Amino acid sequence: MLSADISTVLPELILAVSAMGLLMFGVYTSKDKAAPLILWATAGLMAVLGLWIAVAGDGAQTAFNGAFVDDAFSRFAKVVILFSAALILIMSQDYLAKQNLLRFEYPILVALAVVGMMMMVSAGDLLALYVGLELQSLSLYVVASMNRTSVKSTEAGLKYFVLGALSSGMLLYGASFVYGYTGTTLFSDIVASVEGEHLPIGMLIGLVFIMTGLAFKVSAVPFHMWTPDVYEGAPTPITAFFATAPKVAAMALFARVVFDAFGATVGDWSQIVALISVLSMFLGSIAAIGQKNIKRLMAYSSIAHMGFALMGLAAGTETGVQAMLIYMAIYVTMNLGTFAFILSLEKDGKPVTDIASLNQYSTREPLRALALLVLMFSLSGVPPMLGFFGKFWVLNAAVQGGLVWLAVAGVIASVIGAFYYLRIVYYMYFGEETDPLDRPTSPVLWGVLMVSAAVMVLGIVNMFGVEAMAKAAAVALVN
Repeated sequence: MLSADISTVLPELILAVSAMGLLMFGVYTSKDKAAPLILWATAGLMAVLGLWIAVAGDGAQTAFNGAFVDDAFSRFAKVVILFSAALILIMSQDYLAKQNLLRFEYPILVALAVVGMMMMVSAGDLLALYVGLELQSLSLYVVASMNRTSVKSTEAGLKYFVLGALSSGMLLYGASFVYGYTGTTLFSDIVASVEGEHLPIGMLIGLVFIMTGLAFKVSAVPFHMWTPDVYEGAPTPITAFFATAPKVAAMALFARVVFDAFGATVGDWSQIVALISVLSMFLGSIAAIGQKNIKRLMAYSSIAHMGFALMGLAAGTETGVQAMLIYMAIYVTMNLGTFAFILSLEKDGKPVTDIASLNQYSTREPLRALALLVLMFSLSGVPPMLGFFGKFWVLNAAVQGGLVWLAVAGVIASVIGAFYYLRIVYYMYFGEETDPLDRPTSPVLWGVLMVSAAVMVLGIVNMFGVEAMAKAAAVALVN
């Protein structure tokens, strides 16, 4: 029995043990001098584990009496998490080295955060959910404030910690309500204990508190307040990490909880998710208009995009889950390319985040400007870019789920949001002449930017098979 459990959690076990081994290696050798080696070793291991999970996974298994679930849904999320985290690590090396921030603990903390995320998406129990969530959160609190010489970075870490602790407390409070009414923390037993189509009032209160805690993690309105400050204050590679893997993990966990534990009462939670969705779409789209810092703009952009992803979840159907997974995969790809561009913005060797610095950028770097144009069009949902099809999927799922009003609201929010994406394009091609930025030199950042932009164009043919994989994942979760 134990050997079967261990084989089920083997990828997580390998990554956790490797992180601890690399930590000991870093401590007992040259510490920060070993940082590049540890970084590449960690990124390589994540990529290998991602391939292994994608190729070797088959069927659904549970471990530790149902507390850990390995199915097509969790495997889809894990592959996206592992590959995006590996890419972020590789993208961040040059930037952190230039800013004298490349610590040997950085890739180890990212690896431990990823272990927590993998635990989150496979959670089949409220306690397993909490353990994974806290492992991820504690690691992210530290990396957010990694730049100890920066007041903004320290402030970002502190704000994230305080609000993250609040959200964890709310989630635990909700879990205690659910446990008090059902006598179990196992998702499969919780859903079996529900009689009829509606939850008892006590369980409904518990569900609301759990969803509040999860909404904090996906930075959904009205629990988004930490996002702009943390995105702006944290070092840019850390911001890129926040915008990708943790969002996928939190959204997958959200879906896991509402479908596995409360799937019999879709009507009770669907309206809550729909409300959070529409608030997130509009606040993110409107608040980003006045931003002059590109990292803060991307923070509000992420809030709006989480609103669109939650739209698929609000539908409460298999198609809705599939749409949400497709949307998140496209969203991560767009963000990887966009942050590869942001990481390359420097003037006199110092990072630049002011949007106005992009004035006439196309005259100096036409290919990079074109790649960013494609990504901005895709983020705003302009056809025929892949981002348009991501939004089409969630809008279609909302209509099929009877939430026509939510789909209409989504279209309006998308039109509003297009303004600030297209403004960046306007600056690059039609802005006033300014002092030129430094010429980018990193081939890694150039490659990620170009590949991401190419995917947004070429992916419209067959989405590289993501559609079919998301379908299998949705079937595994909903049925």
